[in-house]
Amino acid sequence: MKRVLVYSTRICPYCMLAKRLLSSKGVNYEEVLVDLDCNRRSEMLQRAGGRRTVPQIFVGDRHVGGYDELAALDRAGQLDPLLQEP
Repeated sequence: MKRVLVYSTRICPYCMLAKRLLSSKGVNYEEVLVDLDCNRRSEMLQRAGGRRTVPQIFVGDRHVGGYDELAALDRAGQLDPLLQEP
């Protein structure tokens, strides 16, 4: 399974939904709390093309986007194959 990285904050409801969806699929993800580390927030902004909202989700090197995009991939049946790609 590919590495999954979730930039989030402690109080974001969309972050919680994204993490719940990933957990329901048995995905072990790395979480970066950008409200605790401004350097990691800068990293997120750079990697996500300037997007400031959380969550920002990466599967491997691919920027998925936020929760809405993650859920749309799942509804379309594209999330599981993305997670399994070599």
